[in-house]
Amino acid sequence: QVQLVESGGGLVQAGGSLRLSCAASGRTLSTYGMGWFRQAPGKEREFVATISWSGGSTYYVDSVKGRFTISRDNAKSTVNLQMNSLKPQDTAVYYCAASPFGRATMTFREYTYWGQGTQVTVSS
Repeated sequence: QVQLVESGGGLVQAGGSLRLSCAASGRTLSTYGMGWFRQAPGKEREFVATISWSGGSTYYVDSVKGRFTISRDNAKSTVNLQMNSLKPQDTAVYYCAASPFGRATMTFREYTYWGQGTQVTVSS
């Protein structure tokens, strides 16, 4: 069993930055593919970014390319999402997720473990 806990959310003005972190307990994350998803009010949960177990592969949704960076530290069992140049449309609850397949994946159903989410609000 893997427990994931997100942190780092908050309120920021448009153009600002936030760094989200996801910490794991129960098992090491070193063999898991990791992802960040988000869900805005009234919308479905959507993929944001993913990273393979080694960190060698990353993918992003087009809307965040060039602004967000996903990274991981397997020794600390943490995954981070650096978010720069934030826009009001980035406002959502952000979720960390772990996939036992190890690869970077945008596929929702490949993720077995989910955190509780952290709120990100970007004001205009």
